[in-house]
Amino acid sequence: MRGWLRNTAGGLPGTYWYLWSGMLINRVGAFAMLIMSVYLTDERGASASLAGLVVGGYGLGGIAGTLLGGVLADHWGRRATLLWSHTAAAGLMAALAFATHLPLIAVLTVALGLVHSMPMPAFVAAIVDVVPASRRSRAFNLQFWSFNLGMAAAGLLAGLLAQVSYLALFLADAGATVVTAIVIAWKVPETFRRGLATRHRGGLVTALTDRTYLVFVGLTFLLAALSTQTSTIMPLAMRADGLSPAAYGTVVAISAALIVVGQLFVPPLIDGHRKHTVLATALGLIGIGFGALAFADHLAVYLLAAIVWTVGSMLAAPPNAEVNAELSPEELRGRYQSVFNLTFPAAAFLTPALGGLSLDHLGSWHWIVVGSIGLVAAAGHLLTGPARDREAARRALATRQLERVAG
Repeated sequence: MRGWLRNTAGGLPGTYWYLWSGMLINRVGAFAMLIMSVYLTDERGASASLAGLVVGGYGLGGIAGTLLGGVLADHWGRRATLLWSHTAAAGLMAALAFATHLPLIAVLTVALGLVHSMPMPAFVAAIVDVVPASRRSRAFNLQFWSFNLGMAAAGLLAGLLAQVSYLALFLADAGATVVTAIVIAWKVPETFRRGLATRHRGGLVTALTDRTYLVFVGLTFLLAALSTQTSTIMPLAMRADGLSPAAYGTVVAISAALIVVGQLFVPPLIDGHRKHTVLATALGLIGIGFGALAFADHLAVYLLAAIVWTVGSMLAAPPNAEVNAELSPEELRGRYQSVFNLTFPAAAFLTPALGGLSLDHLGSWHWIVVGSIGLVAAAGHLLTGPARDREAARRALATRQLERVAG
């Protein structure tokens, strides 16, 4: 057991663990927005459509915040971006706790979306800064595990606190954010080498015109679009099959439990395999899992399919993040992370809109289309992976040469 633990979590610097702890605390505490629509309708008298519009504003703020967070991580530095975004988020959440007028709540919600999305590019950039390339797969695997563990805990806490008091819910969320800010201020040094900021002046445009990187981001968008099916389209399909909300909750719980229990065992499975091969295998499993829903009409089939696509998601997480790190120039790492992270809100916006239309018109064939997208993404990784690996090696060599000249 000691050997397994050392292989899974050993060799990572202390700064990484403080970043990891901050991310976990922040994720566990991010429960207020999970039931924001319920709060608006139950406590503030908003209609369902108005509540949806307000919550949608949070997503729009998140898109802007993702880009802004990446730019600031390369301009201010990782630590400053993390510290001030968490501080601002805590203040806005506390203000939201006492806001009663819907226009003010809407404005605060958009602002929260902005500051809640700013830390992620800085978090990931800081992890890449401090973790040696040989240990990044382990680091990102643990990050994915903590994210899902935190989400599970947040969902549980949201339900419990909402029964006690919505005021307590919002203030507890703000308090968890303050704790994260304290951890960062106390234990996380600045990891960005500021001299690099003058080495490359291409800015965000460089990331947005990097063809090799954008092809990879496009494949990641397909992965995000597939994953989002679980929370957007699958509940509708299960209802059409006569299954209850409790059945949907069972599928989600089994998937989350599998990640929490099994994710730490992923690194030994993928060690020694080329990253694009692992990604192709993972996307193939995800595609097969969702494609199987075309034949699902009982809970057991949904559960089996969920196990298949969850295993695929578990395998995809470490190499996907690792490739992202390899293709990101150090001096523009925050900006590259912001472009990468845009895939998730984009998928969250497009998947329910297009997926609902597809399900209405195609019925069960919708899942055949979804499964085919997974197989297309798998083929994309197999076709582009070798060239992507060569480009990543070229960039790493160029970085080492620049460092020798600068040294």
